[in-house]
This record gives sequence, structure tokens and C-alpha cells, in this order.
Amino acid sequence: MGQLSQLAFYALSTLAIFAGLMVIFSRNPVHSVLYLIVCFFAISGHFLLLNAQFLFIVNLIVYAGAIMVLFLFVIMLLNLNAETEPHKPNIVKLAAVLSAGLLMLVLVASLKQAEVSPANMMVDNSIGLVKNLGRELFTKFMVPFEISSILFLSAMVGAVMLGKKEIN
Repeated sequence: MGQLSQLAFYALSTLAIFAGLMVIFSRNPVHSVLYLIVCFFAISGHFLLLNAQFLFIVNLIVYAGAIMVLFLFVIMLLNLNAETEPHKPNIVKLAAVLSAGLLMLVLVASLKQAEVSPANMMVDNSIGLVKNLGRELFTKFMVPFEISSILFLSAMVGAVMLGKKEIN
């Protein structure tokens, strides 16, 4: 099983890196959003490999579902083309590349001294399961969970009341 999960990790990582690069280098904004959805699916696959089922589902529903649909609608409504987008001077592009390179240098330098040993890692297969999250939410955190649900309900009612047009 370890060999298969390692192969899946490398395949998902390659897919995520490729999709992330295509988000950046794609000239069509709609294609960039679609590549970002592919990247989110690959990241969700990583959560599934880590046995974090809740994060897997939330990432798919919230990011790949709701936010990407919102991005897609905004891009289609804006109808961006070459005439409406401002041209960036070459000095701005050079500054962006330089700052990204410096960020990568800092990350590599900080991770160079990092030490990961399997002896220090705790392995608990029950972490990240939806069943355990539900048990915690409905036992120890029952009151805060219910208070937050009432708060969200009142926020939705308030938004509907504020958005409602008055009839005269």
C-alpha cells in the first residue's frame, strides 16, 4: 500500500505543479480558472492521501465548487480583452521575477536547515475523519456550534432584509 500511495502522491504533485504553472502562463483567463480547478482537485487528492476526509470534501465543495464558479462568472461578466487590460512595463515584470526569486531563495534557505525524522512523527489514523469531527462538534463543542449556527442564520435573514426592495 505504501508504494501505491507514494505513486499517487507523485502523480498528484506533478498534476498540481503543472496546473499551477498553466494558471500563471495561460493567456486566456477562462483557461486559467479551469487549470486552477484542476490544481484544487489535485490538492484535494493530497488531503485524501493524508486521511483528512473533511478537508478533502470542504476543499472540493468550497474552492473547486463555489469559488471557482464565482471566478468564472466574474471573468465572463467582465469580458476582459487586450484593449481593456493595461500594459505593464518591463521594469514591473523584472521586479516581480526578482521578488519571486528572492522568496524562493528564502524558502530554500529556511528549509535547508529543517530536519524531519520519522521517529518524531506521531501517526494517528483517526485524525481527519469526519466521524471524529462530528463527535467533537456534537459533544464538547455543542454550545459554540449551535450559537454559530444561530449567528449565521441571523446574518442570512439580515442580508435578505437589507437586500429586499420596499413595496409602496
